[in-house]
Amino acid sequence: MASMLKTEEFYLNMGPQHPSMHGVLRLMVKLDGEYVADCEPIIGYLHRSLEKMAEGRHFAQYIPVTDRLDYVTSMSANYVYVLAVERLADIVPTPRGDYIRAIMVELNRIASHLLWFGTNSLELGATTPFLYAFTEREKILDMFEATCGQRLTYNYLRLGGVAYDLPRKVEASWTDGPKTFEQACEKFLNELLPVVDMCEGLLSENVIFLKRTKGVGILPRDLAVAHGVSGPNLRASGVKYDIRKAVPYSVYPALEFDVPTQPDGDSWARYKVRMDEIRESTKLVLQCLANLPKGKYKQTLPNRVWVQPGEVYSRIESSRGDLGAYLVANGSEKAWRCKFRTPSFSNLCVLPHLLKGALVADLIAIGASLDFVLPEIDR
Repeated sequence: MASMLKTEEFYLNMGPQHPSMHGVLRLMVKLDGEYVADCEPIIGYLHRSLEKMAEGRHFAQYIPVTDRLDYVTSMSANYVYVLAVERLADIVPTPRGDYIRAIMVELNRIASHLLWFGTNSLELGATTPFLYAFTEREKILDMFEATCGQRLTYNYLRLGGVAYDLPRKVEASWTDGPKTFEQACEKFLNELLPVVDMCEGLLSENVIFLKRTKGVGILPRDLAVAHGVSGPNLRASGVKYDIRKAVPYSVYPALEFDVPTQPDGDSWARYKVRMDEIRESTKLVLQCLANLPKGKYKQTLPNRVWVQPGEVYSRIESSRGDLGAYLVANGSEKAWRCKFRTPSFSNLCVLPHLLKGALVADLIAIGASLDFVLPEIDR
């Protein structure tokens, strides 16, 4: 009787709306008992024709649409598109506007990493780090709201600079009374680092967290490079590559910062790199505040900018990696073709390789550690 028994692999559908995934993703997972035999990510549930929309709107009018490319760090999405248009139209941003852009993008990077840290901890069963992370993230959103009126899709960057100057008044429960943006930002950053240290202390030596992340979901260096993985996921596999250093842009050549890396390529390494990046972004913002030029925050330009025929590709280091924008102009006020290169697509592509042979219980931890955002993929 025993010789007639046999085991069979079976499929498990995760999604397209699973609470562990940050967006609408479907995973077709083949299981062999409690182990993952194979996995096929299925995307396309969020396609909104974002790139096609660029062909029907003039260059400045399209900026709010880029907010929807990556709602977690829409400052970066604004940034890469604006840089591409400026290069096509030979527009040079004002020095003050350039520094304000860097401040906002780095604050947005901190907010994104705090969001990832909090939700990643929650998905592994740790509630306390989530509460601390979101408390600090709310302070950044307070500053963004005071600056541009928005807390998520900011629509703040403009051709030649930014939409508004830094506010003279930021007032929230944590600011201890009205403060200028610069004062509120310095207060936040000086108080953030001890909180980051404390949050790391809650997890870095926690036995359960180490069991769930150390040696789990290893992404080898060669595999990461072959699949075009970028950002913290690439640096966690030992590749010291950052667009801000490799292809400097904006004010970054004048700023001092390190590029954190880890050699092991596992879920713990990806966590550690992001925590270190919060510290580096803090250093960058403090430098920008200390060297913030006076003067205009934006160039005076017409509402509609006409550019000569040509093509351009711009790229920046977003919180998820190498974010690029390719624009083709035909001499009109609109893009003839617009195409974005988003890091989340490549970062998602390696997920099946990381899951093979892993316990199904580790699937959530591995997927969350890659920090992909589905609106970036389903454009």
